[in-house]
Amino acid sequence: MGQPTIKDVAKLAGVSISTVSRVMNNSKPVSPEARKKVLDAINKLDFKPNELARSLVMRKSNLVGVIVEDIGIEYMAQLIRGIEEIGRVYKYDILLSSSYGDEEALENSIDFLATKQVEGLVIITENISPEVLVKLRDRRIPFVLLDKYHTYKNVKSVKVDYAAEEKRLIESLIENGHENILYINHEENNILNQNMLKGYRDALSESGKKEFVINTKGISSDDGYNIGGQALKLVKEETITAVSCVNDEVAIGFMNYCVDNGIDVPKDLSVTGFGDSNIASIYRPKVSTVSIPYYDIGAISIRALIKRIKEEEDILEDDWIIDGQVVERESTKSIN
Repeated sequence: MGQPTIKDVAKLAGVSISTVSRVMNNSKPVSPEARKKVLDAINKLDFKPNELARSLVMRKSNLVGVIVEDIGIEYMAQLIRGIEEIGRVYKYDILLSSSYGDEEALENSIDFLATKQVEGLVIITENISPEVLVKLRDRRIPFVLLDKYHTYKNVKSVKVDYAAEEKRLIESLIENGHENILYINHEENNILNQNMLKGYRDALSESGKKEFVINTKGISSDDGYNIGGQALKLVKEETITAVSCVNDEVAIGFMNYCVDNGIDVPKDLSVTGFGDSNIASIYRPKVSTVSIPYYDIGAISIRALIKRIKEEEDILEDDWIIDGQVVERESTKSIN
């Protein structure tokens, strides 16, 4: 005998198929007697509805699509964890797809997930074109966009105030007695880099201190190592006692250059990173940095998406700004 159908349930309960459907979906009132007959028939037949067919009818799949640029990027993996774990609290599962920074792959992922009847999308990217945003809106699928490098017109998101966070980091160095502080910036012109440089400058301006800025071509540890010669030359010329780097990887690369050139961190020079990547707390000396709560960003984004799906109050009517935390470790010291 094959799997029982909704028709078999209706026959055994002595009711119509529409009555069975109302009981299963709790969509319209049904008399207590009819409800009991339907539930008894479902239990007796061990009836399990076809969830895919049901989702097509009800337009409710309890699935959310997550499109990530690259799951190998550490902070993106943390975002996904927050999305997945909090999604499950709300009884939503995720379907994950990667675009690897390719616009065509991103569009294909949107199309693919739409065919899977996802109720909403979270897109984690470092760049998205206006054309793809138009396509998203045309799909009429609720979505949340997470992109820390860019802002988009009429798209609200969960964000970090990178200017404020870098400012707090520099202020902590000033409070520890550092007068001359070098900032190793990334030369790419994007919102994140602009804001971090602003935070550095604001902190120094308010303290009446001089700026020292040099630019790396990239944001890897190799880039931090390669800028080391230029940075140490400036350190000696300007009696700099602390160096703040655009991220933890650049900081670690720069510290490696210091080790290779007889500079003791933090005895001779304090160094900070930014982001609190996993390696920041493993490397020796452990890197002072700013911790960004990526898990929480993912958690808030999925909550916002589910509220949009359910057409409840939108918690992203404006950008949701989430705070980081200055983490002081072994790579910095007070010189007061």
